Amino acid sequence: MAALNRTTLRRLQNLPQIPSVWEGDRRPLSNADSHLMIDDDDILEGGGECILWVDGSEGVVRAMDMVGPDAGPEAIVRALLRAMEHPQSPAPAGRPQKIVVKNREIQFYLRGVLQDLSISIDYVPELPLIDEIFRGMEEVAINRPPELPPQYAEVLMEKAAQIWQDAPWRTLSEHQIISIEINQWDVASLYVSVLGQGRMDYGVLLYRSLESLKRFRERVVNDESFEDLEQAFLGQDCLFLTFESAADIDEDDDEEIDLADLPPSEIEPNFGNLHPLEGLRSILYEEEALTMLVALEAFHRFFRNGRRKLGSDTFPSLSSRYRIPVPQPDGEIQQVSVKVSTMPDVSDELLQMLGDDDGDDGDDDDDEFEKPLLRDDLVPQNSFLSLGAVPWETVQFLRESVQFHQGAESEINTAGDGLPVVMIQTSHPKAKTMIQDLKEAGGVKGIGFNPGENPFQDEQYDLGILQTKNGELYLFGEFNEDDPVHQEARKKWDRRCKLTNGWCGLIIAKGLMGASRGQPQFKDMVALLEVRWVSAKDLGIGPLQLMPMF
Repeated sequence: MAALNRTTLRRLQNLPQIPSVWEGDRRPLSNADSHLMIDDDDILEGGGECILWVDGSEGVVRAMDMVGPDAGPEAIVRALLRAMEHPQSPAPAGRPQKIVVKNREIQFYLRGVLQDLSISIDYVPELPLIDEIFRGMEEVAINRPPELPPQYAEVLMEKAAQIWQDAPWRTLSEHQIISIEINQWDVASLYVSVLGQGRMDYGVLLYRSLESLKRFRERVVNDESFEDLEQAFLGQDCLFLTFESAADIDEDDDEEIDLADLPPSEIEPNFGNLHPLEGLRSILYEEEALTMLVALEAFHRFFRNGRRKLGSDTFPSLSSRYRIPVPQPDGEIQQVSVKVSTMPDVSDELLQMLGDDDGDDGDDDDDEFEKPLLRDDLVPQNSFLSLGAVPWETVQFLRESVQFHQGAESEINTAGDGLPVVMIQTSHPKAKTMIQDLKEAGGVKGIGFNPGENPFQDEQYDLGILQTKNGELYLFGEFNEDDPVHQEARKKWDRRCKLTNGWCGLIIAKGLMGASRGQPQFKDMVALLEVRWVSAKDLGIGPLQLMPMF
């Protein structure tokens, strides 16, 4: 048994002794009870226990601790010492005259530890004050409203699954706003902003007013402090649906996990409300749940019907009306008429707000220096890359079977053993995202190779580059020029491109983590883009050199 050191013992002996009786106990709690007091899920893993020290004479709690079930009896003493020296209630420091507990083991343990503090420690069968406190916590837990009204919980989870399946963040940016006119439950319109193009936070925000939306965006782009941004976040007036991993993710893991890479079974939706006077609330009440149900279904239908138009280079002006069925408590179905529209003018205003934040002083000559010469944010990390050729029969099959096909602008000479291709294999969600990024860039214009070097290690590289039709250049691979495998692959690539009169292809495939890793089958190939071969001279960027980052 551990004993108090002499310094601590003298300090406690100097405390005034209070003529009062304290109750002490340690009890297991249900998760519902424990979440009323603490948000540390690590402590609660496997069940939490609560330690209480209460002054029975004054009727006040002097110390309360949540501990894991494996915590030893020392935890009871730590809470007791804090109750003596630093009580959490507005009570003076001091030692009790008597302590009563209802657990024999705790009684004997405390007698051994506190024997020099002149405190009487007795056993009693009941602790009326602590019993009352725990009954109160149980009542609060029972009466606490659920996160979603039970009658709408299942259908809301179905709507959330629809939104996750739709993945509107692959098409819409945060500034591209869609209005949903409801005129029910004291809600005139909601204004939808989609989160997720940054591949960090995925979800849908439904603002109750344009003023709240614009005010938040303005504060975000003004480079305010963390505290100011936190206040801006809490000052929003919106309903929200966000997504997170259902499994625990180690925050210390160096490899950042993209939710889009996880199967739908591992995605967990979260509903809630933000309001300047309420802050963040992870509970939806009945009218809010109905509003969310109607809005999500209307947004799902609108996005499904207009996905292709919404993915165009300019945010189009679209509008549709829907009748959304809403289940009633009596089993009847109410039809709610809803109008959904894009808001190009508002979206342009928000985009201009973002542009102003870049410090643009109107001098267009500086734009080229603000943009990276060669971008590396198109091809997902850890993708499998290869140079090769696809037989002409396979090319014809892929043209008719892939999810996305960009055809050649003129006839390809079908000479040689096939079409020279760059194969990029990644996960299915990332392949979809890459295809969407290329669509937004207008497609791929050409594929080429450009010399690069690392002067610090005296290494020469062959940089694989994709040129999109909007003029951007993307790095898709770095190949060591001294690698004999790559040297041979490049020779065959150049020879094949000459035979096709300068035509080549890009194939995007899924199945990176499956059995077909490195050797994707036809079913794994989701995109074929037939593009021009581009020489290093045509790329016009000259040799690139790795520079140190200071």
